[in-house]
Amino acid sequence: MTDQPDSPAELKARALRYLVRREHSRAELARKLAPHAESAAALEQVLDLLVEKKSQSDRRYAEERVRVLSRKYGPARIRHELRAKGIAGEIVASIRADGELERAREILNRRYRQPPATREERAKRARFLQGRGFSSDVIVRLVLDRGDPPEPHI
Repeated sequence: MTDQPDSPAELKARALRYLVRREHSRAELARKLAPHAESAAALEQVLDLLVEKKSQSDRRYAEERVRVLSRKYGPARIRHELRAKGIAGEIVASIRADGELERAREILNRRYRQPPATREERAKRARFLQGRGFSSDVIVRLVLDRGDPPEPHI
């Protein structure tokens, strides 16, 4: 390995190798390429070229991450993950919560086979869904508001 920085052509080739494997956000790609760039200006130039040629797209990256993460997490958690990867606010804001109730139900059914029997079990499931990034409306509908008769007070 040499300690010489990559030329712009080598930097572009390195970036394309990363993008062939999977989508990357611009910020993530910049972080990976920075140690190999001769200057910040050269890095920005390569990143701008990749965006111009549509080789790199934050929107495409966000759509792919939403598809992958939605099997396991709710919209709030997904938005947080995208912000952490440097995705712009308008792209993050465009993430919709379509089918949130059904996804939460599937995740809950995979995790817990039996319906909750006690108040403590309901609370545990509510915390589980909350940690996964589901809205309080969904949590109430799935876990807390089962239509069960109230427990008698002694």
